[in-house]
Amino acid sequence: MQAGRLRLTSSQASLKLLLFVDERPGSREQIEQICAYLEEIDEDRACELEVIDIVQQPYLAEHFKLVATPALMKVYPEPRHTLAGQNLVNQLKIWWDRWIVTVKAPSVPSSPPENQLDLINHSQAQDNGSIAHVVEMIELTDQVFKLKQEKEELLAQLKFKDRAIAMLAHDLRNPLTAVTLALGTLEIAQSSVGSSNVSLKPGLAKQLIAKARSQLRSIDKMVGDLLQGPKGSNELNIQPQKLDLGALCEDVLGHMQEQLRKKSQPIRLDIPSDLPFTYADSEKIRQVLVNLLDNAIKYTPMGTEIRVSILHKTSEKVQVTVCDRGPGIPEENFDLIFQDRFRLQRDVDKEGYGLGLSVCQQIVRAHYGRIWVESILGKGSCFNFTLPVYRS
Repeated sequence: MQAGRLRLTSSQASLKLLLFVDERPGSREQIEQICAYLEEIDEDRACELEVIDIVQQPYLAEHFKLVATPALMKVYPEPRHTLAGQNLVNQLKIWWDRWIVTVKAPSVPSSPPENQLDLINHSQAQDNGSIAHVVEMIELTDQVFKLKQEKEELLAQLKFKDRAIAMLAHDLRNPLTAVTLALGTLEIAQSSVGSSNVSLKPGLAKQLIAKARSQLRSIDKMVGDLLQGPKGSNELNIQPQKLDLGALCEDVLGHMQEQLRKKSQPIRLDIPSDLPFTYADSEKIRQVLVNLLDNAIKYTPMGTEIRVSILHKTSEKVQVTVCDRGPGIPEENFDLIFQDRFRLQRDVDKEGYGLGLSVCQQIVRAHYGRIWVESILGKGSCFNFTLPVYRS
């Protein structure tokens, strides 16, 4: 049933009524009864009746605060008055004379509109209750709302890109350093060909090339993630899969051997043989491990041990722990260190962007995990994070 307008008067109708119906079988009969009654009593052609199907135009029912159908509403002149129920004709007989009186009464000027809803009501009154005008105003209001939503989404995208670029700048440092070291070693060896002081075994050369390629693939993956990041969302582009976390941890440590060797820092690795697979994005978790190990190497004194362990503490979670022997972290900063660009006072003058732990927290949370620190001043810190167990 389509909404329509039944002109029972001239175009300058002074009494405007809305009949709200739905698709029930009796709706057509209600329309015919009311139209017949109005034709009979409206000798002066003072009335205009418009039929609204609330199934086709539900927003009008909301706008007019309709609670039941069928309903007959006087919308002009104000004030509005609603009749509801199955006996609309009988109710109209009671109220018709009173409504006609309101047509002849002088109108009271309305106050200026204060918001969008008032603007619709005010505009309706100025347009003698025209539903077409109300519909137009509702549509304009919806368009304004959608434009505001689009603006918020665009701002969120810009914010996400800013954060992603900052994260990328931070995370590129480690693989770029590894590539630079590998290429530098190869360059020295190449420039010293024939010299008895410098020699490079073929096997080592292949390892250096493989390491450089591996790190370049990581860089390419990071850039690709940035370019293909989620649209209109601040979430990371996580692609979880079945992951052998122990093997990944050993691989990351293998790529950081040069840093460990320079500071003569031994690694105590504790990975149980029955460790279950985790459900995680391998490249993102690699970033977490590299960040935590890089910090451990930085703050652990020369020749001091770094501990890395993985525990299967529950049937649902696996916990990774990286412990250093550094200066420790004040308890009041346990949560603050995971915020963007937060730096401890002792680190203010050191290089870096202060993004590492913030990046780690975002990645771990995106995996529905938790990351936290346990630390004692002067004795060191342990960074822990959890990941979900893979379920086949």
